[in-house]
Amino acid sequence: MSELPEFYFRVRENGAAVYRVDTENRQRRIEMTEIAVINIKNGKVKPHGSHVLTPSENQAIARWMADREALLARRDLDDIHRTVDHLNLTAQWAQSRASDADLDDVTDRLLMAMHDLRSVLVRKKADRLMKGQPGADQRGE
Repeated sequence: MSELPEFYFRVRENGAAVYRVDTENRQRRIEMTEIAVINIKNGKVKPHGSHVLTPSENQAIARWMADREALLARRDLDDIHRTVDHLNLTAQWAQSRASDADLDDVTDRLLMAMHDLRSVLVRKKADRLMKGQPGADQRGE
């Protein structure tokens, strides 16, 4: 059996529960003792019960949080690239296969979502362009 990690991170919706992994017991069973809960959204680490986190535990948790945040950022961007593909597939579907009833079912919601997205993208692009111009800091934002 390969060597087990010192810590196990059970992913939760907003972070993870952190466990210390122990196999150094009489039965040689894997024991996992919860030591903390992480909230990745606000960066808080809450020790479990009366446990006091050691410097090595804090380092392992900080390393996991940085790795997790990087992974989630990569996934977010990948989801956006997939959305672009889905928009293209949706256009093809609407043009070639959708029935009038199908189009009646989705057109208004798609148009509103696309209008909202376009508004956000145009505003954000304008903001980025203004940052590169002298006096952009004086816009009051």
